[in-house]
Amino acid sequence: MSVWSNIVEMAAHAFDPEADPPEFNEECAPRPNDVGFTAAVIGLAAKMARADGMTTEAEMAAAAQVFRPPPGEEEHFRRAFVLAQQTVLGFESYAKQIGRKYRARPCLLEDVLDGLFHIAGADGVVTQAEIDYLEEVASHFGFSEMEFRRIKATNLGPNAGDPYAILGLLPGASMDEVRHAWRRIAAENHPDRMLQRGAPPEFVEIARDKTAAINAAYARIREELSVEAK
Repeated sequence: MSVWSNIVEMAAHAFDPEADPPEFNEECAPRPNDVGFTAAVIGLAAKMARADGMTTEAEMAAAAQVFRPPPGEEEHFRRAFVLAQQTVLGFESYAKQIGRKYRARPCLLEDVLDGLFHIAGADGVVTQAEIDYLEEVASHFGFSEMEFRRIKATNLGPNAGDPYAILGLLPGASMDEVRHAWRRIAAENHPDRMLQRGAPPEFVEIARDKTAAINAAYARIREELSVEAK
C-alpha cells in the first residue's frame, strides 16, 4: 500500500469525531514517509480551505503543489483532502499535536503556516474566516500574536504603515533591535535554508517573496529612524 493510500485510510478514520488524531514519528524533523505528520498537515490544510464555507479548484491545485503527490497518486491525495474537510472537528488536535512535537523547530512550524497561507490565497482572496483559522493554528503551534502578525505580513503584505510587523517588532523599537530582528528573520527565511529543511521546491518562490518583504520592511524602518534622528 502506498503512502497516499495509507493517508486516505487515516483521513477516513479521522472523519470519526470519536477517533484520536493520527500519530507520527518522534524524530526531530518529518520525513517524506512520515505518514502521520503528512496526514495531520493535510487535515489542517483541508479544514483551512473549508473555513470560509467552500473550497475552490485553485485551492485544491495549490494544496497539490505544497504536498506534491507523485504521478499516479493524485486521486488518493484528492480523496484524502476531501475526506479531511468533511468536518470542522479536530483541527485543534492536529495543530496541538504538531506544535507539541515540533515546538523546538519553529522554522518547521512556520513552513507549515507558509504552506497554509499559500493555499488560502490561491483563489485570489484570503477571507477573515481563513485568517482567524490560521491565527488559531499559529497559537496552537506556540507562536505569539506578534509572531503571527509577522508571518501574516510576510505572506499577505503588511498593514498600511506597519513594516514592524514583518520583523516581529512593535513600533518604537531601537535601530539595534530592528537590525538584530532583520538579520535573524532574513536568515531563517532564506531560500537555501528552506531547501535544507526539506521544503518543496515550490516554497523557494514563497521564500523569495518573503525575503523581499523582509528587506523592504527593514529599509523602510531604517529610513524612518534616520529621518527622526536628524
